[in-house]
Amino acid sequence: MHGEDQDQETESGELEEMERAFVSQSVFKRFLVVSAGSLFNIFFAVFLFSIVFMVGVPRMKAVIGDVLPDSPAKSADLRKGDVVTSVDGVEIKHWDDLTDIIHKSAGRSLTVTVKTGAESRVTHVIPQKKTTKNLFGEDTEVGLIGISPSGDSEIESYGIFKSTYLGFKKTYEVVALTLVSVVKIVQRVVPADTIGGPIMIFQLAGKQATSGFVHFITFMAVISINLGVFNLFPIPILDGGHVVYLAIEAIRKKPLSVQVMSITQKVGLAFLLLLMVYAVYNDVLRLFSKSPMPF
Repeated sequence: MHGEDQDQETESGELEEMERAFVSQSVFKRFLVVSAGSLFNIFFAVFLFSIVFMVGVPRMKAVIGDVLPDSPAKSADLRKGDVVTSVDGVEIKHWDDLTDIIHKSAGRSLTVTVKTGAESRVTHVIPQKKTTKNLFGEDTEVGLIGISPSGDSEIESYGIFKSTYLGFKKTYEVVALTLVSVVKIVQRVVPADTIGGPIMIFQLAGKQATSGFVHFITFMAVISINLGVFNLFPIPILDGGHVVYLAIEAIRKKPLSVQVMSITQKVGLAFLLLLMVYAVYNDVLRLFSKSPMPF
């Protein structure tokens, strides 16, 4: 940026057009500049997710597949092929709508309306509290009734305004999941060997590309979010590190010394290089051990 290159100085040692230099701008303007890249990554993900929702996403129908014997569903006379249309008066359109309610209703009687062909009937089922694994492999208690989906799905697309709203919502969810994942890695809940580098990204990109346009665009959005979030981490040399410098400057009413920033940036660079080496090491290890990728 203008003002960071010594060649821009004149013979008198003064910077040409000093008022345009980055260092001459207010703290707020410099904050906008250093955070713009990461924010663009996140808004680009909103754009990509919006495209996905406009093109159409596969949604699993609320059609019951198998019913486990001696389960609450069996006792409630739920049968294979039943289409669940409502639970406690709430309309059910897709399988995830059904599971969301069941998981949150352990021990509570639910009024379930199902449809088999042209026939509709109402039954009552009480989800049992069960311990299962969440996304991070942690034990969590949810309500279950002993059914599985039939696998039938449909493509659902939305208009531009609804797609944009869903794009923002999905981006928020992935940002939150990314931050929680980092915390879980630090807490050693998620193994550190799940960290991947360029080789894993290349492999996953190829896999998603062969799966279709929607999968590839979704993968691009997730990668863009990861870049945006990671660059905002308060690590010197990253955008987030510069934001910390600016915050300190705003509090102190003067910038940190060049020496302090130089030392901290070297530490930040060393940390990033070590992290990169570790990620590539994991990639190579997975490549030669033929172990599955952590996704």
